[in-house]
Amino acid sequence: MTVRRISAQYLFTSAGRPLRRGIVTVAGDGTVTGVEDTGGSLRESASTEFYNGVIIPGFVNCHSHLELSHMRGLIPAGGGLSDFIVSVRDRREASDDEIMAAVRAADIEMRSGGVVACGDISNSPVTAVTKSKSPIRYITFAEVFGLDPAVAEVRMRGALEVCEEMRRRSLQAQVTPHSLYSVSAPLSEMIREQISPDSVISLHFLESDDERKMAQGHADAALGLSRLASRLLLVHNTVITREEALKVASAGNTWFCLCPSSNMYISGKMPPAAMLRELTGKIAVGTDSLASTCRLSMISELLLLQEAVPGIPAEELIRWGTINGAMALKCDDILGSIEPGKRPGLLLVEPFDLQNMRLLPESRVRRLV
Repeated sequence: MTVRRISAQYLFTSAGRPLRRGIVTVAGDGTVTGVEDTGGSLRESASTEFYNGVIIPGFVNCHSHLELSHMRGLIPAGGGLSDFIVSVRDRREASDDEIMAAVRAADIEMRSGGVVACGDISNSPVTAVTKSKSPIRYITFAEVFGLDPAVAEVRMRGALEVCEEMRRRSLQAQVTPHSLYSVSAPLSEMIREQISPDSVISLHFLESDDERKMAQGHADAALGLSRLASRLLLVHNTVITREEALKVASAGNTWFCLCPSSNMYISGKMPPAAMLRELTGKIAVGTDSLASTCRLSMISELLLLQEAVPGIPAEELIRWGTINGAMALKCDDILGSIEPGKRPGLLLVEPFDLQNMRLLPESRVRRLV
């Protein structure tokens, strides 16, 4: 089996401190077989590939809606969450062929942008074929919503059919609520019955001030859900308060997923990343859908966060986009960090500000493994 020795100016393993001119050895199947700390003294060797940038693990995108990929550019920016939800409802209809073509293109876009795993929201099984053929590891959240108690059984049946189709293709799937404000009491109870102590569930959470008006007691309700599952992924958190963040973080198994480009597109607001990182290390990153962002680029999301909170070290941002996401989605046994025995994928980030250890506005990723 061919083994590659790969090095760069820095190796960000997401498992420890950055290694200056460290070497990672990788087997032909992508398994990391060794990580060497050279102390910065890398001897020239014909067998070592050297790159003038930084090497990081593959990205874990914790929140997307692949099935909305055909909606790129259809909804004007800046209308706010309520208008956005109405626009998605009114404009999402398209032929299966159109949707599936856009899904395939979005999957390729994520793959080329360095994504190795993705938590994807699904309201139908239309993405199943693409996911089953993709090298990206997908965790499908079969999303349920509906305020009319009369439709609760129909909505749950639809979500279970999504799960069944995904699992039939050997894909992970879990019934999950859309949000706290969009499910009736009977539907909420049906969702809870589908959550086990091993489950990872996702919840759109405090995305706007409108949402706060539509439901009360967000933090307490989120805590209740967290007690049922292994992981609760709270997505957006755009208007979360310090008190609310402290309360939900106290559960110990809640993760805060930030999707800054989507938040800026919909409402012009950035999530409070600086406040959240003071309270918890459990922060992950997602791209959201092409209905609410121009591109599915994790490096672009990290750049937005760095611009909003310049004090965040690049090493920490990269952890948010790699190992933290992998831990949130429970795929850190294989992905998320450059450690022997894992198959995280290797990305080259260049250019990179090596003097200040920061991403640059023109930083891009290239897949090495």
